[in-house]
Amino acid sequence: MIGWLIIGCEIGFWIFVIAGLFARYILKKKKLGGYLLLCTPIVDLILIAATVVDLKNGAVADIFHSLAAIYIGVTVGFGKRMIHWADERFAYTFAGGPKPKKAPRGGKEHARNERKGWYRHLLSWVIGCSLLLAMTAFVGDLSRTQALLNFIPRWGFFLAIDFIWSFSYTLWPKKDK
Repeated sequence: MIGWLIIGCEIGFWIFVIAGLFARYILKKKKLGGYLLLCTPIVDLILIAATVVDLKNGAVADIFHSLAAIYIGVTVGFGKRMIHWADERFAYTFAGGPKPKKAPRGGKEHARNERKGWYRHLLSWVIGCSLLLAMTAFVGDLSRTQALLNFIPRWGFFLAIDFIWSFSYTLWPKKDK
């Protein structure tokens, strides 16, 4: 059940983003668009609440319960950036807004962007892991929630790889084209 809820929440997130941008730029209803965009965190609250209720009602934690925490962490870490990215492109395509700037492909700016992306990943990891630990403590049955704790070092491994990748551009910057 939780797996489908995660998929539904991801779809719901993008529906609210697109509906908000549609209202803002096509319907020219900036206030409505703002309200719709503000609904995106509600999707996250529904997901985490359903996950906690599922675990509290006796479910044994699995990958999907861990993914719920990761989804929340990534949404907090990258959500504003994703919405800003979509907003720029929507404004350009449908409302005559300025052409979105391309990300730097080399030099110090590229290295800075890579580091910023890693810091967002770190924030996502901290929030996601905090949620995993909080869910484990709240349920209070380690035999059913061990999978949540097992996911922390796995995600940490990917965070470490991302660190190496992102900061390598600081030490060895790509040539600016």
